[in-house]
Amino acid sequence: MYSDDDLTVLDIEADLEDPLDQIPIVEDESKTPKPDPDEMLAILDSQDVQHRMLAARAFCELQDDRAIPHLIRLLSDPCPLVRVSAAYGLGRNPSHDAVEPLIAQYEKDWNGYVRKGVVWALGNCRDRRALQTLIDALKTDISAVRLWAASALAQMATVGYEVVVASTPPLIEALRQDPIAAIRSNCAWSLGQLCRELPSNVIYATAIDALIEAFAEDEDVGVREDAKASMLKVGDPRGLQVIEELEQEGVPWERERESWG
Repeated sequence: MYSDDDLTVLDIEADLEDPLDQIPIVEDESKTPKPDPDEMLAILDSQDVQHRMLAARAFCELQDDRAIPHLIRLLSDPCPLVRVSAAYGLGRNPSHDAVEPLIAQYEKDWNGYVRKGVVWALGNCRDRRALQTLIDALKTDISAVRLWAASALAQMATVGYEVVVASTPPLIEALRQDPIAAIRSNCAWSLGQLCRELPSNVIYATAIDALIEAFAEDEDVGVREDAKASMLKVGDPRGLQVIEELEQEGVPWERERESWG
């Protein structure tokens, strides 16, 4: 189990960010030419760590299958900034060939930023082999990684019924128990995606129960809104009825707030 005392973690806000999040937003991409893929491919194998990082980061924006074997190799680069860039690059260029190397790197990498990028890439690969790693990340990793693992599990909706069934219980558990509101919100969103692929069975009903509970009882308004949005998208009659009834009566946290006034 990873600990939030990990040296890569300073505080909750910092934990939910990483170096690539700090890249400035380009207002008009048409005015900013993309890197030349051939030039970036040529320096992926550079002896200069700055060149390797620049090239790997370029493929976070570019899509080119030729980069995939190089990015897989860079997952084990000595420099963590190269590794995290390679992970994001593989998320932008998902490949079945990258799944096993990504899983292996997740299991051994000490750097939380790298594990976060790996989890995002595994979600984008939409491969059943990634399922257990994503579940483990949601259950045991630091908050930044749990945040993205919750979202990555929504990608399992397209993989197959058995994978959807296996993805749902850990998301329900995290929605009910994770101490970080942003993670609970992502779990609520992901459950909405997965429930759309489930028949009306026990797992589906339990997921709807969890969304109803989050909408009615969670202390965070963002979690409540995401739970409501998921139920509306799923269109479950029971969920819709509860939403209508609670909004007509005033859900408990609204009544409590009014009593304070």
